[in-house]
Amino acid sequence: MPKKYIYLIVTYVAMQFSIFLALPFRDLITDMETFSTWWSVITFALALVVSFIILKGEMKEFFDLEHKRIGNIILWSILGFFLVMIGQYASILIETFVFGIKPGSENTMDLMNVARQMPIFIIIISVLGPILEELVFRKAIFGSLYKKMNFFFAAIISGLIFAAVHMDFSHLLTYTAIGMIFAFLYVETKRIIVPIIAHMSINTFAVIGQLSLDSEQIEQQMKQLEELMTIIIGG
Repeated sequence: MPKKYIYLIVTYVAMQFSIFLALPFRDLITDMETFSTWWSVITFALALVVSFIILKGEMKEFFDLEHKRIGNIILWSILGFFLVMIGQYASILIETFVFGIKPGSENTMDLMNVARQMPIFIIIISVLGPILEELVFRKAIFGSLYKKMNFFFAAIISGLIFAAVHMDFSHLLTYTAIGMIFAFLYVETKRIIVPIIAHMSINTFAVIGQLSLDSEQIEQQMKQLEELMTIIIGG
């Protein structure tokens, strides 16, 4: 793995654990929840800036107008959005009827609860997070693995790492499937911007859907989804 990718991963990991730097001062913080949210936004933004600096040579290539192929990027990004939707629902069906796991991600619900209380947090879910994750998990990790093994193994290993980082192990299959689809988009287009746009789109779609409903409506929607999938499977 090139050193710049190692630096990229270290930057991402350091950002994830940076909140521990504030723990010695927790007694001085009157509103820990607000502080944690703003800390996350600032550290995500800083990590993204550092990542762009680390990858400045590769980022420069994207702005080369001669090779941009904007139409191709847009088409693949739209296709990617629908592929992720299909992959997500397919994996939910498997989780529900093969492994007996109920639909609905606890990780997603926690993020949405924070976003309801602190709307600024949406910038992490919809913009900063997707960009950083695609640079780390697809460009650095998957890209390095893909040079040494075939697509399937590189995609599933990077997908599992992507899933594990989200700390929602009951839905490991769903996160892994989504990660593999993003890897497919990267390979097919050879442009990291495509999985980035698809990732941002699917996250924004989820944010809009979740924030437009209250907790009772979400619970009812989950029940309806379970009933629908039971009808589809014929259980």
